[in-house]
Amino acid sequence: MTETAAETAAEHATVHTFRTRTRSDRGGGRGAGYDLAPEAGPDAGPRTRPGGHPGHGPVAAPAPGATVVTDDDGGPLPGGRTDAVVFVVRDAERAAMRYLDLLGLSCTAYAGPDTGEPETVSYVLQGPGSRFVLTSVVQVVGERGRTLAAHLARHGEGVVDLSVSVPDVHYAYDFAVDRGARSYAEPYEMRDRHGSVLIAVIGAPGGIRHTLVDRSRYAGPYLPGFVAPTAGRLVRKTAAQVD
Repeated sequence: MTETAAETAAEHATVHTFRTRTRSDRGGGRGAGYDLAPEAGPDAGPRTRPGGHPGHGPVAAPAPGATVVTDDDGGPLPGGRTDAVVFVVRDAERAAMRYLDLLGLSCTAYAGPDTGEPETVSYVLQGPGSRFVLTSVVQVVGERGRTLAAHLARHGEGVVDLSVSVPDVHYAYDFAVDRGARSYAEPYEMRDRHGSVLIAVIGAPGGIRHTLVDRSRYAGPYLPGFVAPTAGRLVRKTAAQVD
């Protein structure tokens, strides 16, 4: 990435996080029953809230092709579809080259130190109906870097997050946590010049996190903080060259 492109990315791809909302009642309607709370964010510690209740308001209409089933209370589960499969790897660029050559994917977004992300390098690869994010740790500065480095040391390369697109992040998050899912981040918002994305993060047995995403108001290449790759950012090589 050229110096001019890096300056543009730093100016326009800044991630802004906002105060998130925690539920204070069982009010109905989309996003109802939440109050602003300053303590939560993308690096908030895990929190478990077991139990359940039948009194949620209606969920927004699911996107075409989304799966909707009912639970024991007779209410709709917040159906969604896979948004991205996120891998932690030792060398994201090398892994991305392999995926590009062997699977015929396209690199559609990039984030790293030159775009304002000091801890990691990430490549977003897409194909028909699929999206993969390959991330490697550059340096450990905060909680995200520590989490990824620890996972890599303990388990090796592999999936760390299954991102799911849902029509209502607040409803899906609340539904899951009330039924025993671990909360890693209550719903919060990310913005850049392309719009805003609403995100929450939960955990399930097995250690893989699930990011709940509503990107209906976002027109960027992936998420705030990511930029479209410039020419020469990811040089394609043959499989023999990267073995």
